Amino acid sequence: MTRVLITGFAPFGGESVNPSWRAATLVAAEPPAGLTVTATELPCVFGKSLDTLRDAIRAKAPDLVLCLGQAGGRPGVTVERAGLNLDDARIPDNAGRQPIDEPVIADGPAAYFSTLPVKACVAAMREAGVPAAVSNTAGTFVCNHVAYGLGHLIATEFPHIRGGFVHVPWAPEQVTDGTAPSLPPATVAHGLRALLVTAAGTPAEQDLKVTEGATH
Repeated sequence: MTRVLITGFAPFGGESVNPSWRAATLVAAEPPAGLTVTATELPCVFGKSLDTLRDAIRAKAPDLVLCLGQAGGRPGVTVERAGLNLDDARIPDNAGRQPIDEPVIADGPAAYFSTLPVKACVAAMREAGVPAAVSNTAGTFVCNHVAYGLGHLIATEFPHIRGGFVHVPWAPEQVTDGTAPSLPPATVAHGLRALLVTAAGTPAEQDLKVTEGATH
């Protein structure tokens, strides 16, 4: 059995829900065959989110870590290729902090790439009927903070695990005017189960050689 830790965030920015946490709990409640999945909610706070993630990794001893975050406005589930060593918050986090042009890790490398097969994960979700794409930016808010921080934890403290970050769209109830794209958390969770099976069985170096790039 492959042990998986899946995380989602607490609501932020005035929202009452965060679809990343809803999807994480659904996957943990009904994991795919061959995987044991536990879920941990991360605070939407710079610094504290990484402390909580580190503690969860130590407590759960996973083989694979999948961190989720909300990306309102995106039409599908997006697998992040990399996290940048940059905190540049457009809005304050849930503790009122708003770092500008600060590193996630002082003297850390400029970026960490996901150690998941990002293109194969996207293909698996599409095959499961869930809209998905590769993303080349996780933003510069707490989601990117965790995407980069996870990479740093793997590189420096937990080299035996693999992991990556995935953004999920708004849930339908968050789109009150009906003009922005959304996905039910149950649909997201269905795609994530396919992603996890693929990630567990496919090393990053054996990722698909298909076009998933972007021109801007």
